[in-house]
Amino acid sequence: MTELTLDERLSATRRIMSLLEGWGLGARDIARILLLPDTIKARHIVHFRDREPFPDDPGVNRRLGYLMRIENALHTYFPRNPEMRHHWVRRANKHFSRRAPVAVMVEDGESGLISVLSHLDCTFAWDLTGSRAEYGH
Repeated sequence: MTELTLDERLSATRRIMSLLEGWGLGARDIARILLLPDTIKARHIVHFRDREPFPDDPGVNRRLGYLMRIENALHTYFPRNPEMRHHWVRRANKHFSRRAPVAVMVEDGESGLISVLSHLDCTFAWDLTGSRAEYGH
């Protein structure tokens, strides 16, 4: 998010906080899924909803990018039903060994985010495998 203005970073932070809270995540899980620095305590998470942007850290920014792409993919899957977007994330899924996608993201960290995004967005998975580079030649 380095190249974004403060207002754009605040807007992105609010968007992600709304998404994560909509999935039913508490402060500790939000800090864990974003791998926020240890200096940010769970009680501080509420500040991100209202007045502060997330830290401008490469790891945090990468995870925010995954979450934004997951949110966009869920909009594609369920364009008219926002409740289904939240339901899908919280429901056990056989693709993830009967774990809910949100549990995969929280428990497995960045690899969990990548797994969920790959499942939802085949173009992301395609890029990840290097198929795009092979196809272009």
